[in-house]
Parts: sequence; structure tokens; C-alpha cells
Amino acid sequence: MKRIVIKIRGLVQGVGFRAYVYTIARRLGLKGFVKNLDDGSVLVVAEGPEEALEQLLDACRRGPPAAIVEAVEYRYENPSNRFQSFYIDYDP
Repeated sequence: MKRIVIKIRGLVQGVGFRAYVYTIARRLGLKGFVKNLDDGSVLVVAEGPEEALEQLLDACRRGPPAAIVEAVEYRYENPSNRFQSFYIDYDP
């Protein structure tokens, strides 16, 4: 088990990016969240097997059809095991 923190920049808000990440993360059995940030980027925090996290990272690099991904930053961390599921965080 690992945790990945991903920040995606570009045209990534208002194009279904959170729903796209949510669907893939749930399919991969990951736990964590995805949310829009005030700077126009999208933040993903996910925990699970490293192979599944790599697949999620690849999906974030591609993005949904309407998105234009310009940059993806990520780092691995130790998991917190505090997430029960994967969800879209709508809090500002």
C-alpha cells in the first residue's frame, strides 16, 4: 500500500476531470479523494497498491476528452489508511 498525491494543471476544471478520476479510482479499488483547487488545478490523493496508483497517474496524464493537461506533478507518501472510499471533495 502506498499513497500518491497528484496535482494536474491546464484546462482541467469544468471539463469533467473530477468525475473522470473518480470513476477510474473506484474501478481500481483506490481510496482517497479528488478536488478542484483555487489556482485552477486539480488535486488527487489516492491510496492503494502501487500498480493501481500507476494506472491512475497514467489516466491523470491523459485526462478526459475535453481536458488539456499541461503539467502533472506527483509524489509518493506513506499511506494514512484514513479513507473509507474514493470521493469527490466539493469543499473549497
